[in-house]
Amino acid sequence: MSQQVSPLAGKPAPTSILVDIRKLLAAYVDLKPDPSVPEQRVAFGTSGHRGSSFDCSFNEWHILAISQAICEYRKANGIDGPVFIGADTHALSQPAFENALEVLAANGVETMISAGGEFTPTPAISHAILSYNRGRKTGLADGIVVTPSHNPPDNGGFKYNPPNGGPADTDVTGWIQNRANVLLENGLKDVRRMPLAQARKAATTHAHDYLGAYVADLGNVIDFDAIRSAGVHMGVDPLGGAGVHYWAPIAERYRIDLTVVSAEVDPQFAFMTVDWDGRIRMDPSSSYAMQRLIGLKDKYDVAFACDTDHDRHGIVTRSSGLLEPNHYLAVMIDYLYRQRPQWNAQAGVGKTLVSTALIDRVVRRLGRKLFEVPVGFKWFSAGLFDGSLGFGCEESAGASFLRRDGCVWTTDKDGLVPALLSAEITARQGKDPGQLYAQLTQDLGRPFADRVEASATPAQKAKLARLSPDQLHSDQLAGEKIEQVLDRAPGNNAAIGGIKAIAASGWFAARPSGTEAIYKIYAESFKSGEHLQDILKEAQRIVDAAIA
Repeated sequence: MSQQVSPLAGKPAPTSILVDIRKLLAAYVDLKPDPSVPEQRVAFGTSGHRGSSFDCSFNEWHILAISQAICEYRKANGIDGPVFIGADTHALSQPAFENALEVLAANGVETMISAGGEFTPTPAISHAILSYNRGRKTGLADGIVVTPSHNPPDNGGFKYNPPNGGPADTDVTGWIQNRANVLLENGLKDVRRMPLAQARKAATTHAHDYLGAYVADLGNVIDFDAIRSAGVHMGVDPLGGAGVHYWAPIAERYRIDLTVVSAEVDPQFAFMTVDWDGRIRMDPSSSYAMQRLIGLKDKYDVAFACDTDHDRHGIVTRSSGLLEPNHYLAVMIDYLYRQRPQWNAQAGVGKTLVSTALIDRVVRRLGRKLFEVPVGFKWFSAGLFDGSLGFGCEESAGASFLRRDGCVWTTDKDGLVPALLSAEITARQGKDPGQLYAQLTQDLGRPFADRVEASATPAQKAKLARLSPDQLHSDQLAGEKIEQVLDRAPGNNAAIGGIKAIAASGWFAARPSGTEAIYKIYAESFKSGEHLQDILKEAQRIVDAAIA
């Protein structure tokens, strides 16, 4: 039932598992997807279209088709401002970026590319869209982020962000996906494209200083004066990602004591330690992937890392090593709502419904409103945009929050800001986030949490996604009465694509994987590790009975 941990996990990556970049790039151009094969069609999951060129799921044809579909979507919806586009350090990101530019230029779309070809973090694109659109009613900008996030080095990813700056909603991605697949089926005959050299020189292609604009504005979100005057000693590992060149300018501009542990960029990511399953994954919340920074924990007051597109964070403290994502999210919420007096007194807290229930307890104690939604950061974009949410977070170390004055910062996940906040917290509280988490659990109870996976057929996955509360033939969970069974999120009544059962001192949620033949069970107990195991066993029994 539990994940099988590879003997390579946490060890330096052996050369035998490194991707052959030359072959990967050749496959991107040479292999043509067959739209009659479901796995080779354009498919937008929670975060855009992702895949590998080796298995015909992320190739030149996909990107040309998606880019043309985006141009047509913009035209149909009257979006006629510039497109802010940026790419991360994955090998497939550069050719995908270039293909998108060829299509955007041929369609006459004003396109903002990074000055000097600099890598661009996801939050810097969200920030650029919002900065451009501020005060405008027409000529609104949107964006494209070329990244598969923390996925392995042989992966590519392509995301669309509408004018609200956040991840696109399913009605938008559905339209783009369907149109792109029609373009694929027609052999790309309706795709407009011009040669790259011409696209770069086109009158519609403009250089934009993403790095300068983002770094200059950071002081409106983070209290650098507090960090500087407390002399907090910080370390950062960009994990060879898109923010690799952002950290030194941040340190210089705000005169803070921040050491960049490594500025190496390598599309094989050969410097990584291997993740739990024997693959390389730039996941800053995985202790296996974060061995380099964990090894340096005693050198810094606080240290942090971000994933490849810098929209997720990982925090390493002297007191407790790498913090679980859920632990640090609870600490941030507890801190921010006390230390941001200019925020709207009504501003709520957004969380996905598989995030820790410790957040619920923190929010209750703060007297704030909880906005609990299905998995996916897109659910927080509107609330962050209008300030009705001060903070939005998901269990996988993704978060963003408002500026100090209570106005919107980004509406997509931002890894840099939570990372830097760990230093502000340490400076102002005189304790690192690990110590503050221990204090929180003394006051509000200590959660024990785990996530497991179980195999499921496509039919079983479909059944789980449609499960309703009355199909759960059990009213007990690990010796306690089940108080609530949800198939819709309490915050916005959106379908959760699975089920969540809640008892007095524990809960579980089950949902099918979007990409694999498995379902996932998330569980938490406020009693003990043994109680957690009981919840997991019982949850699997309950779910298996319901989808049999």
